[in-house]
Amino acid sequence: MRVRDIMSAVRGTLHPWDSLQDALRLFGDTKADGVPVVDGQGKLVGILTRSHFYRALLQGCSLQEAVDFHMSTGVVAIAADASVDTVLDQVRSIRVGQVVVCEQDGRPVGMLTKVDVIRLLLRETDFLTSELLGVLEAMHAGVVAVDREGRITLVNAAAAAVLGRTRSQLVGRGTAEVMPQAPFAAVIATGQPMLGCRLEVGNGRPVIVNTTPIRLGDQVMGAIAVVEDLTEYEAVARELETTRRLQETLETILEAAYDGIVVVDERGMVTMINRAMAEFLGVRREDVLGRHCNDVLPGTHLPEVLRRGAGEYARVQNIRGRRYVVSSFPIMRDGRVVGAVEKILFRNLEELRRLARRLDLLEGKVAYYKGELERAGGARYSLDDIVCVSPVMVRLKREIERIAQSDSTVLILGESGTGKELVAHAVHRASPRRYGPFVKVNCAAVPEELLESEFFGYAEGAFTGARRGGKPGKFEVASGGTIFLDEVGDMSPALQAKILNALQDREVVRVGGTTPIPVDERVVAASNRDLKAMVREGRFREDLYYRLNVVCLYVPPLRERPEDILPLARHFLGRYGSLAGLDVRDISPAAAEALLRYPWPGNVRELENAMERAVNLELGDTLEVWHLPDAVAAGAAPGEPAPGRIRETVREAECQAISRALEKAGGNKTRAARLLGMSRSRLYEKMKRYGIT
Repeated sequence: MRVRDIMSAVRGTLHPWDSLQDALRLFGDTKADGVPVVDGQGKLVGILTRSHFYRALLQGCSLQEAVDFHMSTGVVAIAADASVDTVLDQVRSIRVGQVVVCEQDGRPVGMLTKVDVIRLLLRETDFLTSELLGVLEAMHAGVVAVDREGRITLVNAAAAAVLGRTRSQLVGRGTAEVMPQAPFAAVIATGQPMLGCRLEVGNGRPVIVNTTPIRLGDQVMGAIAVVEDLTEYEAVARELETTRRLQETLETILEAAYDGIVVVDERGMVTMINRAMAEFLGVRREDVLGRHCNDVLPGTHLPEVLRRGAGEYARVQNIRGRRYVVSSFPIMRDGRVVGAVEKILFRNLEELRRLARRLDLLEGKVAYYKGELERAGGARYSLDDIVCVSPVMVRLKREIERIAQSDSTVLILGESGTGKELVAHAVHRASPRRYGPFVKVNCAAVPEELLESEFFGYAEGAFTGARRGGKPGKFEVASGGTIFLDEVGDMSPALQAKILNALQDREVVRVGGTTPIPVDERVVAASNRDLKAMVREGRFREDLYYRLNVVCLYVPPLRERPEDILPLARHFLGRYGSLAGLDVRDISPAAAEALLRYPWPGNVRELENAMERAVNLELGDTLEVWHLPDAVAAGAAPGEPAPGRIRETVREAECQAISRALEKAGGNKTRAARLLGMSRSRLYEKMKRYGIT
């Protein structure tokens, strides 16, 4: 039985970005006490229970707040295909009232509660009782159980047949009248078993009776007897003959084996050795049988295998100046080591080594090319490279993670320098196409006369100087991956029409060619222009605009998310400082105020350039105002700075950024430090300074 057979199916899930109002609606629809929370890929990340929901309401939280801030990430999950027997002990020890059942890919499919476990245990008890009765009925030996007064309480079919009565005639009767010679009374009185008692029952049939007491704690509650008909031993003798024939067959198989094989008992004494092994050792089989393996096999590991009960496979061992592949493994019976086998592979070891090296080389190449596809052939940046703590950017990262799973066309809008290309890279790296190519085309940088051949390639002989065999265009190169059309608003009307056809038909025709070439890529476009206004003015095709604008992501300018300025500044200082061999640990209050006051018309790109410039100056471990460009430094307080006011401004900004980062990271300080672009020790230092817990 598997866990999925007893679980309650999940009737709905939440995402971290869903609101408490969504959770309330789901609780009302499903009547569930807990709802799994999944990420954009449907994988389990937490659980929101009614207790979490009520606690949030009691704390005055708004129903519009995200589930992310109230769910529990310490959710207990078990595999849906796990055996019930393997998880019973685990479920019994769980303190929470319910656990989530997941598929192998991490998707929740059910819930398991303590009530389910209790029902299962009751079913298991009934099943074990039925199973025990089934075993008793299947036994060839008779079984008779009696209570403390000697009355028969249980008898199986075999015992009834031996005693010559039906079960209804036996149950409830005293053993004195049914089996007067059986030692039930003595066993109950003494509490000691009595084995091997030979007596006659029924019509004089000879039997062997083994009687043992039934105990409940320290009290003897009855006795049970196993009755074996002596006539059955004839069948046992026949089985022994069958076993002897099987042994002869095994010996024949061992003799036919090309490999050398030796078998020892639990003491290490040789019990079997095939002809190949004897010839290899230069001994006669009759001379080594019964001898200890250490005296027969030089350097053998059989004593160690017998001691540990674990095998050693494909071990290279030097025997008589040559190296052989040797395997040793134990023989187990009822969980106990009763012997061991050692096998020497008489094969060319160098050939095996060459095959192993070739396999290792192929595996290494696969791993290398897989990594290269993701790094060189794909995008360079991922979601982790987007440094932010502002709510709007945190929400944008969630949207990227969610929409990346589809193949829908994405349009990224925002001012120059906001990081639109970084978002495009992140969409590709988070998508199932991450191992495919990521091809970027800057529509504003390609000359007008080359745009068409750049996008669609050209056929052989298309123009003077054309490469032999032609050249594939960007759409062909990006097939199987993602094509990023940057500055898409700068395309000419003629090229816009061709791009629209390529998107609609999923095929391209090279310049000078006639054969359509199918392509399969995801299109991500970006622009810093107002494309809607361009459509109204007739400078951008309306049909292409709506073809590109399936999913729209807006990257806000830096002035609209000032919480990200200091984390980004620290991130860039750390990056360029490490390249220059510097350890820039902090930003002075005056410099921080200047950074926060400056409007950053060039957005993140301008901030990055400012930090790179500062690193190239005589920068110590702290960024000061005079390290900043004049335009940025002018944002500092004029004249002599007022230390108290500056410190208060920086303190408020840093406290707000740290609090939001900790909230986003769920209290994980390592993750919060990464979001803030500072080291973990520096974060601890600032939290202590500002009294943040």
